[in-house]
Amino acid sequence: MSNPTILPERAGRRCHNVLNPLHSALYFSPDLATELAPYGIQEPNTVYVAGRAAALGAVGPGAATAAFYNFSHDVISQVLPQVWELAAPTTVLAARLRAVDSTLGRLLGPDVLASADLREAAELALRAAEGCSRAGRPLYAAHADLPVPDAPHLALWHAATLLREHRGDAHLAVLQHAALDPLEALVSHTASGRGMAPKWVLRTRGYDERDWSAAQDRLRARRLLDADGELTESGTTLRKELENETDRLDSGPYALLGAAGVARLTELAGGFTTTALANGAFPADLFGKN
Repeated sequence: MSNPTILPERAGRRCHNVLNPLHSALYFSPDLATELAPYGIQEPNTVYVAGRAAALGAVGPGAATAAFYNFSHDVISQVLPQVWELAAPTTVLAARLRAVDSTLGRLLGPDVLASADLREAAELALRAAEGCSRAGRPLYAAHADLPVPDAPHLALWHAATLLREHRGDAHLAVLQHAALDPLEALVSHTASGRGMAPKWVLRTRGYDERDWSAAQDRLRARRLLDADGELTESGTTLRKELENETDRLDSGPYALLGAAGVARLTELAGGFTTTALANGAFPADLFGKN
């Protein structure tokens, strides 16, 4: 008989992978720009940077570049710190939560938002987040200081955000240990077939095609990428090792929740994410190698 307290291999990663879209759908929704427009914040990169950095307080570009990791410092410098003169971080956070409310309402529908399943998912995700650690995780720690919203769908989004940033902060440490710079990480992730398409990276992260090609050349010099831009055997192995080590550093929340709880949260969040995807949560061409 299997031990119900021992997590199956990659169970935490699978749970994260179906929870994370519920968090990140916000940044592909028009609602956040709509909520921030009265403050003069409408340009897409400005909306994203302000919306994600607001939990850190009125930071400058250095802190946000460090925390975001894979964004060009130049593009963040165009937003911070001057955006805080238009709207204080607390104002942006309030606008962000209103945008989450309308976005999830549209993507999931009123029946899902009022369901017992959604309340259960929020409770499970918040319980898992109790197993997170602030140490060395600036974006997670900043969000962990925010209050948990009362409405179940907002509480679920908040918990998904905590779990996403907790894993993300750990992943950045793993990338640095592997000596992958921000763009090399993006290029190798895209080459693995899991990352955003290059055109989306270039559009949103502040790089150009010359930057992309230079990163490819650096990866080829390490024999991680071949002449066609595909991962070599060594590159594939490295990407697997990166994810496995991230799993190890991100095991706390899922170990606390336990195997049954993780399985149930994965089931519930998977259903919600399937609904959100069917309702256009993300652009059709967001992922891929082209």
